Amino acid sequence: MRCRPVPVLLYHSVCADPPAWIAPFTVSPRVFAEHLDLLADHGLEVVPLRRLLDAVGGGPPLPPRPAVLTFDDGFADFHTTVAPLLTARGLPATLYVTTGALGGPSRPAGHGSLLPPAPMLTWPHLRELDRDFEIGGHTVTHPQLDALPRSAAQREIAACKATLEDALGHRVDAFAYPHGYSSRPVRRLVGEAGWTSATAVRHGFSSVADEPLRLARLMVRADTPRGRYLDWVRGEGAPVAPFPEGARTRVWRSYRRLRAGIDRPYRTLPPTTG
Repeated sequence: MRCRPVPVLLYHSVCADPPAWIAPFTVSPRVFAEHLDLLADHGLEVVPLRRLLDAVGGGPPLPPRPAVLTFDDGFADFHTTVAPLLTARGLPATLYVTTGALGGPSRPAGHGSLLPPAPMLTWPHLRELDRDFEIGGHTVTHPQLDALPRSAAQREIAACKATLEDALGHRVDAFAYPHGYSSRPVRRLVGEAGWTSATAVRHGFSSVADEPLRLARLMVRADTPRGRYLDWVRGEGAPVAPFPEGARTRVWRSYRRLRAGIDRPYRTLPPTTG
């Protein structure tokens, strides 16, 4: 029997004038507010990621038409723009942060993370947001984990968790793979580090039969047509997890591993997704 699709929506930056490198993955505040209104107008109930995970584990059922909101990287506009829009509507969300990118209003390229310069959250902002939203981890430096040596990937995964838990004073359970990239060995490391969930991209719907350490998401980009977003709201236009990894994904991983071995450090690869 086909599982009911659950759109787990992935956003990055929400601002009107983003840096060029993240612009393809940015939506304007106007468009973001319109997306939230579309969810409400079509009867979707935005639930915390934890509710989806509880249902995946056989716990209480989800509402008839659920959706989940997630945000990657830790851009400053989550504090200034996203949080007020969500709070005004009483909506939950999970924010995955790259710990090495946090600190000041901007970071020079290569300082603390592999992300190019952009206004990022500060640690005081993160502690403030922690009162109302789930904070998750997105590694320390935002590498392609499935192209790293095992020991380096393990450090990125474990150090991110330790840093967040020390800063926030409580367990942090939710993880997101940078660029959406993972592999079986990487997912094993994530579980061994104590993360209880992990989101990928996969360009598909999640479901109660999804994999807790490879939850499918739908990425919202600057060029995502309104019609496609409406399809997602209706539960259409994408596969429903679980579904197998495609051949293109495996070939692309092999290429990136080869490229990483030739062109170190990893920042020589262009930023993509997640």
